[in-house]
Amino acid sequence: MQRPTLMNLKILLPFRIFAERTGVSRIVAETREGSFGILPHRLDCVAALPPGILVYEDGAHGEVYVAVDEGVLIKTGADVLVSVRNAIAGTELSQLREAVEREFLDLDEQEQSTRSVLAKMESGFIGRLAGFYHE
Repeated sequence: MQRPTLMNLKILLPFRIFAERTGVSRIVAETREGSFGILPHRLDCVAALPPGILVYEDGAHGEVYVAVDEGVLIKTGADVLVSVRNAIAGTELSQLREAVEREFLDLDEQEQSTRSVLAKMESGFIGRLAGFYHE
């Protein structure tokens, strides 16, 4: 009987590698459409990740939970690359879920507020520029 190939998982943040694991037997990720599992022989895929919980299992650490901010997951062959804005590792699932709600979802609201202010500033600038043009 042939033993299944295990996966290599790399979780990347904007300025550093958060985690790099070999011997990963399964990964469960959340998308906007729901959760899905990745096993070693799954076809290659790409998925957009919202803020949520990523679960992976390897021989050394067992089942590991990671709270991730939005990003992307790419599986090519035995390699799985997860690139996210931020990540928090932990063992208590309830605490990680609270961290996602507190840290990542609040940040999205702040970003939306900032973008709204910038849009108003840009439209004001364009209005003044158009006024100078017509003078």
